[in-house]
Amino acid sequence: MRLKKNLFSKYHENLKLGQKLTFILLSIFVMGSILCGLVLSNYLNYTSQREITFQAKILMNTMNSVRNYTSLQIQPQLDDRLDQIFLPQTVPAYSATEVFNQFRASPEFGQFYYKEATLNPTNPRDQADDFETQIIEQFKQSNNLKFLQGFRQTSNGETVFYSARPLRVNSSSCLECHSDPSIAPLSMIRKYGQEGGFGWYLDKIVGAQVLSAPASTVIEGARQSFFWIMLIVVGIFGLVLFTVNYWLRKNVISPMYQQIF
Repeated sequence: MRLKKNLFSKYHENLKLGQKLTFILLSIFVMGSILCGLVLSNYLNYTSQREITFQAKILMNTMNSVRNYTSLQIQPQLDDRLDQIFLPQTVPAYSATEVFNQFRASPEFGQFYYKEATLNPTNPRDQADDFETQIIEQFKQSNNLKFLQGFRQTSNGETVFYSARPLRVNSSSCLECHSDPSIAPLSMIRKYGQEGGFGWYLDKIVGAQVLSAPASTVIEGARQSFFWIMLIVVGIFGLVLFTVNYWLRKNVISPMYQQIF
């Protein structure tokens, strides 16, 4: 009788030990899941931003290649016609913008936007808005600043992720149209007038290349990855908790119960 009582007492202690162990494991499971979720969320947001920034840099480099091609190979071939008729296709900024518009006609890139925002543009469509003006001023104040990115709120309330580079006058061919109205093509003067797009000089920062995409492009990618990874993590934690409890009941608690009863 006394032996049975001791066994029952030991069984009761082991049962309590099992409950305590379950509680400890459950606490570790909950805290670990929360901590893992926070770390994972920050990491996925960072990697999503890095990915879209990388894409933006590729697109900007492509636009710069279009600009250089227009300036070096298209414009010289058509210079002698510019006094009679203005050909916007000879303007690097126009070519880059139009090529990007063709690019974003593809559904998967339809939410990307590109603008060569300028403080004093020839073409009014390139006029910088208030936010773009702030970006340009930052580039002008720091010559070492080569790239900016972040989130911004548009005038219609949409949150977008933007990337921006300074737009610098780095070719003397630009000055043929933008230094002084007296030497600019007459056809350009007739089309746009003498007010905008002049007074430029070499190495002057006149604007910024701004590429933007809806913030949902960044957030949604991180959210989907977060869901699946957390599902796997929670599944692993749950499996460990179940396995430990099963082992404890089978190898410790159940044998004690059988000895008593």
